[in-house]
Amino acid sequence: MSDWLAVAAGVAGKLREDAVAREERGAEPHAEIELLRESGLLHLLVPAESGGGGGDWPLAHRVIRRIAAADGSLGHLLGYHYFQLWRTRLFDTPIAERLERDSAAGNWFWAGVSNPRDAALELRPADGGFTVHGKKFFATGASVADHLIVSGTWTDSGRKATFTLPARTDGIRFLGDWHNLGQRLSASGGVEFTDVFVPESEVLGTQPVDGDPRQWRDSLAPLGFQLLLAQVQVGIAGGALAEGARYTTGNSRAWPLSGVDRAADDPHVLAAYGTLASRLTAAELLVDAAAAAFDDAAREVDEHRRGELGVLLSKAKVVTTEVSLEIANRVFEVTGARATGAQYGLDRFWRNARTLTLHDPVVYKATEVGRHLLDGEFPPITGYS
Repeated sequence: MSDWLAVAAGVAGKLREDAVAREERGAEPHAEIELLRESGLLHLLVPAESGGGGGDWPLAHRVIRRIAAADGSLGHLLGYHYFQLWRTRLFDTPIAERLERDSAAGNWFWAGVSNPRDAALELRPADGGFTVHGKKFFATGASVADHLIVSGTWTDSGRKATFTLPARTDGIRFLGDWHNLGQRLSASGGVEFTDVFVPESEVLGTQPVDGDPRQWRDSLAPLGFQLLLAQVQVGIAGGALAEGARYTTGNSRAWPLSGVDRAADDPHVLAAYGTLASRLTAAELLVDAAAAAFDDAAREVDEHRRGELGVLLSKAKVVTTEVSLEIANRVFEVTGARATGAQYGLDRFWRNARTLTLHDPVVYKATEVGRHLLDGEFPPITGYS
């Protein structure tokens, strides 16, 4: 474990060196993905027998947090990569082992195309497979990926299917239209499919019908996404706090009325940092507990365990949303006016947190927790819960 964390720390250090300049450029993160590829982190979750690192989810989440603290976009991309590749195991299909072996051998970077808020991609039968048609307006990492996991709906039956294909398959067009407030290097633009052929052999599976025991395992996918978002949010908060602390000890000037020579000795500054650090640790522990619970559910899950996990993840989203926004905002109170200089880029943490926390309204997560407390109901199974 320590070796992987050391690798993650080295990558995070390199990302931190020019984080401000890279974010200002806002280019597609091809070079950053190559850095992840060269580090070996991309195959951490692949079983050792398939040529990978043999890591587990709790370790992967610690790695994601370290990368997100240095660069929220890259933590986001790495987390989604881990999850998309791991999703191949949800379907209990023989091609999952083959995909993991090929991914480890080729050092592939994965992304997904399955935004539930967009219209479903259409799957039309064709000789030897099917064709894919439609557009998704939001597909994090797809434009810089080697391989994709995609979900669509059969036009004849209306059932949802999930499949894989290389990202450079003919007929796929990446729109390059991600120009948002934060997460600027997350390559979250749209993607369009025009008569894209997929062999039948690349289908991972179809969505289970109600009553099928597989539905509980299949329904872990949206919870996994929620957990990753919570982890990236807490990573961004940690990054903001660390950058703020470095600035305070190295650049901030004491306020004339403070009675101290260093800003770092001002009791108000110390108390503020102490409060924020305490809240950050609480959020980290909650996300760690959720990551461990998810790892357990991935091995064995039923309706009750799935429901309890859903409540825990909703709690994590509520807390990490509040903590990431609070720390990214209040860090300016403990660094001072000069810290707003563009060359320091401290605003990137707030912009990243603000953008990421709007992925789905956290008030609905709080409502799910409240409903469970008052009535014992579990969150409904949706694309976001």
